[in-house]
Amino acid sequence: MRFRPCIDIHNGKVKQIVGGSLQDQGDRASENFVSEKDAGFYADFYQQSGLTGGHIIMLNPVSSPYYEATRAQAVQALSRQPGKWQIGGGIHERNAAEFLDAGASHVIVTSYVFRDGRIHYENLEKVVREVGKEHLVLDLSCRAKGGAYCIVTDRWQKFTDVYLDEKVLEELSGYCAEFLVHAADVEGKAQGIEQDLVRMLGRWQGNCVTYAGGIGSYEDLHRLKELGQNRLDVTVGSALDLFGGKLSYEQILKLCEN
Repeated sequence: MRFRPCIDIHNGKVKQIVGGSLQDQGDRASENFVSEKDAGFYADFYQQSGLTGGHIIMLNPVSSPYYEATRAQAVQALSRQPGKWQIGGGIHERNAAEFLDAGASHVIVTSYVFRDGRIHYENLEKVVREVGKEHLVLDLSCRAKGGAYCIVTDRWQKFTDVYLDEKVLEELSGYCAEFLVHAADVEGKAQGIEQDLVRMLGRWQGNCVTYAGGIGSYEDLHRLKELGQNRLDVTVGSALDLFGGKLSYEQILKLCEN
C-alpha cells in the first residue's frame, strides 16, 4: 500500500474540506484547513519524502471567478516536479494535453465522462485519443445511495445512474491507467473509512486504485490495508498533522511502507 500525497486547491488556496459540503454556487465549502502556504510549497515538501503519484485537484469549476487563481496554483505545483503529479478538475479532451505539457504525469477525469447520469463512452474515447490511456486516471468517486455506491460528478454534487462495482471497474479498465476513488460521504470527516466500498475495491485485481476518504486514525489505516487486501493505495488529507490533523505524517509513511 503506497501513500499518495494530495494537494486540493479551492478559491486559489490549498485547503482540506468536507467533501460533501462543496457547492459551486458561491464557491462555498466547509473548511477543515486553509493553508497560508502555496501549492508549490507542498510539492517541494512531498518531493523531500521521495513521494510520487500524488494528485492535485482543482475544486473550482471553470465558470468560477476563482478558477484562474486555482489553476495557477496547480500549474505552479506541477512545475516543481514535472512528471510526478496527476491533476484533476474540469479536465476534458480540449485541455487535457495542456496539463500534460505543464508537467502532469496523468490527467484525472470524471464529469466529462459521466454526464447526464451515464457513461459517455464517446467522450472517454476522445480523451484517450488525446492523451493515451497510459496518461489517464478515471475518478470514480462515489456516495452511498440505496445500499450501494453511486458515482458522483461536478465536485461530488451530482449523482449519476452508474453504481461502482467490479463490473464497472472491468468495463472501464481498458481506457485508463488507474482509478481514483473518493468516498465523498466521509471525505474530510476523519471518522472512519467506507468499509463496504473498500472491501469491493480490494477484490478488484486490475488497474491500480487509490482510495481517499474518512481516515482519522492509525487503526483506520490498518483496516484499509486489511479490508483492501493490501491492494489499494491511499490518500490521507484532513487527518494529517501537515494539515492541522492529529496523525503524524512520518508515522503514516512508515505504516504504508510496512
